[in-house]
Amino acid sequence: MNKQLLSASLALGAALGLSSQSSLAVPDSPAAWEKCAGIAKAGKNDCGALDGSHNCAGQARIDNADHEWVYVPEGTCEKITGGSIAKIKPAKKEK
Repeated sequence: MNKQLLSASLALGAALGLSSQSSLAVPDSPAAWEKCAGIAKAGKNDCGALDGSHNCAGQARIDNADHEWVYVPEGTCEKITGGSIAKIKPAKKEK
């Protein structure tokens, strides 16, 4: 294979790779987060329970308790079976 053909092939492959990366449906950084209640696994909750039974992450005793929650990107909670939005929080701005 000659050098010009190899260079052209590499350039085309790189261009196609970049264009396919930019068309992904998942955002890099969400604009806001939702507290999504009812979907946390035991021991995998984010922060305190909504009912005040504890104030720490990782304290959920059972899977999918209504008062236990995790942060998910805004617009995601309603798509998850059993999820209910408890609060929406703006995302931190990257510096």
